Amino acid sequence: MTKLTVVIPAYNEECGIAAIVSRVLAIKENLEKVNIDGLELLVVNDGSRDRTREIVLEIAASEPCLRVISHPKNRGYGAALKTGFAMSQGDLIGFLDADGTYPPEYFPQLCKAALEGADLVIGSRMMGSDSKMPATRRVGNLFFAGLLSLLGSKKVTDSASGMRVFKRSILGKIFPLPDGLNLTPVMSTRALHENLKVVELPIPYSERVGRSKLSVVKDGKIFLESMIWTVLSYNPVRIFGLIGSLGILLSAIIGLVLVGVRLSGSTTLGPWGIVGLSTSLVSGVAGISLFTLGVTFNYLVSLFYETPIRQGLFGRPLLNPPLETHFGWMGLSVLLVGILVGLITLILGVNGWDMNRIWMYLLGAAMMILIGLQLIINWILVRILGELSKRRESAEHDLHPAAVQE
Repeated sequence: MTKLTVVIPAYNEECGIAAIVSRVLAIKENLEKVNIDGLELLVVNDGSRDRTREIVLEIAASEPCLRVISHPKNRGYGAALKTGFAMSQGDLIGFLDADGTYPPEYFPQLCKAALEGADLVIGSRMMGSDSKMPATRRVGNLFFAGLLSLLGSKKVTDSASGMRVFKRSILGKIFPLPDGLNLTPVMSTRALHENLKVVELPIPYSERVGRSKLSVVKDGKIFLESMIWTVLSYNPVRIFGLIGSLGILLSAIIGLVLVGVRLSGSTTLGPWGIVGLSTSLVSGVAGISLFTLGVTFNYLVSLFYETPIRQGLFGRPLLNPPLETHFGWMGLSVLLVGILVGLITLILGVNGWDMNRIWMYLLGAAMMILIGLQLIINWILVRILGELSKRRESAEHDLHPAAVQE
């Protein structure tokens, strides 16, 4: 038997709670058509100060599958959902808001996708043709969905949808989750990085009953911060590497332009040339620093997790052995080239060459030396971390040797 638990977090929703509860209870017959044998409905009253709790209790008196769980004080949307998850008994767990914006009639479709192999099924408001989402929230959802698609290496259309169905078995992988409205984007981010199968199905979206509790600016900032920090806890190089790569690319482009200007015969730089040179130096060194920092953090994350996770600038490692193991010879090569260019430039200057003609090469040599040192330092750090990890594994092996008694 497969049972579905639907969790509804409710805070001061007396105007719409009865309607949404009735609509959820009405899907029992359609759930049976997709081989869902039982329905459990949990309404988590999150410290409401109106008649939300009393209204649901009146309905529960004649509906044995409906239970009311109350928080003494308001703890937040995410906290209410997590309470419902912990108290649920279903093999599948679904949730939606109490304000009537999401259609519970679509739960059978979401459950069917879960039974066919999906770990997390998201009702996408952005894929549905009948959506009454306000323009500001639509723009915000497009931004966060695009950001998650970029950071998670998988296309997502609605990262913050509040109507979902997922398998109980994935709770250990998607926890911990926050207590606030940012639970949904964090759940989406964790699911992608835990290699869970995420499926989106189009759903309509309606105007809510009552006043919205979402602040576009305040909650948008929280959504952004929570998604970025979650990605950093799984795949730091996805963020640091992208920013670092842009810095390196910018430095290379400006550098080529300046070399072209120099080869054309010009020996002086105007104000824009000096700004370009400074930008190239800073973005080059900063780009390498951020990229190597991301790779090093990835190594730390891989040591922390006991199971493989999706890592790498492109969602997976491209080199075997990993890139960080090559930092040593890469850094040494760049360092030696920088020293060689610097020495040649110095010798030419001492022997009478006009410094106005060769000073830019001296600055380029300095940048290469700094980049080479940065790569070598990160290589040493990764090697030390690797040795510490091997020492821990060796100690465990020595303490618990595998042997066969004869």
